[in-house]
Amino acid sequence: MPATLATVAGILKEIYEPGLRYQLNDDTIALKRITKTNANVISEVGAKYVTFPIHYQRNSGIGARRENETLPTPGNQGTTAARVGLKYEYGGVQLTGQTMELVNTNYQTFIDAVDLEMDKLKDDLAKDQNRQVYGNGTGALATTSTTGTGTTLTITSGISQLQIGETVDVHTAATLAADGAPKNNAGQIITITNIDPAAGTITITNSGAAITLAAGDILVRTGNQNREWTGLGAIVNNSGTLYNIDPVSYPIWKSVVDSNSGTLRPISEGLILKNVDAVRTNGAKTSLLLTSLGVRRSYFNLLVQQRTYMGTKTFTGGFEGLAFTTDQGDIPLISDTDCPPGTIYGLSEKNIKVYREADWSFMDRDGSMWDRVQGKDAYAGTMYQYSELGTDRRNAHFVMRDITEAT
Repeated sequence: MPATLATVAGILKEIYEPGLRYQLNDDTIALKRITKTNANVISEVGAKYVTFPIHYQRNSGIGARRENETLPTPGNQGTTAARVGLKYEYGGVQLTGQTMELVNTNYQTFIDAVDLEMDKLKDDLAKDQNRQVYGNGTGALATTSTTGTGTTLTITSGISQLQIGETVDVHTAATLAADGAPKNNAGQIITITNIDPAAGTITITNSGAAITLAAGDILVRTGNQNREWTGLGAIVNNSGTLYNIDPVSYPIWKSVVDSNSGTLRPISEGLILKNVDAVRTNGAKTSLLLTSLGVRRSYFNLLVQQRTYMGTKTFTGGFEGLAFTTDQGDIPLISDTDCPPGTIYGLSEKNIKVYREADWSFMDRDGSMWDRVQGKDAYAGTMYQYSELGTDRRNAHFVMRDITEAT
């Protein structure tokens, strides 16, 4: 009987190529663009708030009169103070002593386990903050239409924000708004085990008793409700108090909002220009258009139809994208996988800031970045950042919603 691969399996070597093949999208387009210059990162923060004044009203004591008529009643400038409170964000890693000692050389592993966990944790934190750039601070990731106690959930919006292995809380809109308790009990872990984007469904497991879902329930990363950055979903809005300033009392504290009541409409250069002009009327200048991949495709298709040649352009900071042309110069239109579908944000970048005490750092106030896990041969490290996304001029930005996405 001849020798075969099966009979000599015990002496065969397995040949492995070096390096680890990364499969996840780590793009942080909005975050990189917003923090591309030091002017957009404010480190002079501390105490309870970052406070800055805003000018919302001109002096009304001006006018023209005829001879000997009563002069205008003296007026004054209108100012008020905005207060931005920082958010506290964390990322943890834990390794056994054996992993730290035995999985750190070329002949033992493809990549040093400590380096892998540290480097990818930084990527994960940046990616999550990029998601939060588009949020409204509530932590809402996705909405389900599923009812009952099933473990396969139909996701009506936000499926791209979910990850396999992620643990979530389930809130009603009311409990999320009120910072109340989720449907799952304290300590009850709901884990996403599978995601099917084509079907628009996810699969979950539950460590405790089954919970009863209702249409409109909202998934939030475990413990994150109302603790995330105040993103563009809240900043670029024409309603809602922001930094303790209510636009009902101060109407100038409103962004330009262009929606179509949920009905999709085709993109056009005239539609974009109308909103760029609205911001210009407010005294600001749009310097960036952020949008989803589908809207970018729609805009690309529009330009191809209207022009004999259409290419990309490299903008400040090394970003390359399509250009939207105005009489005041080109504005880059850049796509981001985290941007909500059917949406374009028009930003005045000089008026968008990241307020932070420092960049991501490891907790090492006791002299070491590693803490011994009590009673185990294991060590844990925690990265942290005290920060918030903010604007000092809400009416310098616009949002367009309900834009048809190209397939």
